Amino acid sequence: MKQPKVILFYRFTPIADPEAIRLWQRALCEHLDLKGRIIISRDGINGTLGGEMTNLTRYVRLTREWPGFKRIDFKWSDGTGEDFPRLRIRVRDEIVSFGAPGELVVDHNGVVGGGAHLRPKDVHQLVEERGDDVVFFDGRNAFEAAIGQFKNAVVPNVKTTREFVGELDSGKYDHLKDKAIVTYCTGGIRCEVLSAIMKRRGFTEVYQMDGGVVRYGEEFGDDGLWEGSLYIFDSRMNHTFSPHAKVIGTCERCHAPTSQFHNCANLACRKLILLCDACAKDNISTNCSPLHADYLSYDSVVG
Repeated sequence: MKQPKVILFYRFTPIADPEAIRLWQRALCEHLDLKGRIIISRDGINGTLGGEMTNLTRYVRLTREWPGFKRIDFKWSDGTGEDFPRLRIRVRDEIVSFGAPGELVVDHNGVVGGGAHLRPKDVHQLVEERGDDVVFFDGRNAFEAAIGQFKNAVVPNVKTTREFVGELDSGKYDHLKDKAIVTYCTGGIRCEVLSAIMKRRGFTEVYQMDGGVVRYGEEFGDDGLWEGSLYIFDSRMNHTFSPHAKVIGTCERCHAPTSQFHNCANLACRKLILLCDACAKDNISTNCSPLHADYLSYDSVVG
C-alpha cells in the first residue's frame, strides 16, 4: 500500500562547498523518486519533499549520515502523492531570504545570537506566568496569517520575508522592545533568523517557537492558543490540526468563511485568492484582485 508523505526540514550549519551538497542531494532525490524544493547555502539547508514513505525514510537516514546534517529535525505530514510538480535544488546566498546575509552568523550549533527555543508546552507556561507581557510575533508573510495565527498576535504587513528588516527598522514595533516576544512561523526556520535580527535591534527578550506552528499543532491541535489553518507551500496550500479547526479567513468575493487559497486563473499571474467553494466554481471569480501577496511557493522554500 502506497503511503505518500511530505517532509519539512532545515539545518543551519557551515557548508564549505554548497555546490557539492547540491549535486549529492539531487542524485539522492532522483534515485528515491522524490519531488519538492531544496535550497542550499554556505549557512545550511532548507527543504520540503514529497514521495513514498519508504523512500523518504531512506532519504532521512542517508542525509543524516553527513555530519553537518546529523541533527536535522524532519517534520512529517500526510501527502497526496502530487504535492510538488517537480524537483528543484538550488544554491543561494540565503536558505531563507531575508535579504540580509551579512547579518547572519552560523556555527556548527546553528544560528549564533538567535532567540531562545521554547517548546510548545514552555510557550504555554510563559503565557501563564507573564500574561499580557507576552507578545506573539508572526514571522510569516501577512497573507499566511489570513487563515491562521496565534490569538492576538502581531502580524507585520509584509508580502515577502525580505520586507521584515525594513519593518523592524521603521520603528513601528519599538514599543514592544521590553516585552517577551515569541516569534513563530511554519516550521521554525524563519524565526531562527528573525529572532536574531530582532535581538540585534534592541528587543531584549526574544524567543522562537521550537519547530514552529507544525510542532505546536502536533501537540495542542486546536485546543490551545492557535486559531485557524496553517498555510503550507505545496499543492495542499493549507493544513488543519483537527476536525474542529476554526475558520478565520473570508472569501475575497462574498466574505463567506473559508481557508482555501486558489491560484489566479491568469497563468501569467503569481497571486493567490482566498475563495469559498461556491465562488471558486465560478471561473470569472478566479481572476485575482490586487489585495493579495505574490505566491512564491514553487520558487522558495520556507518554514
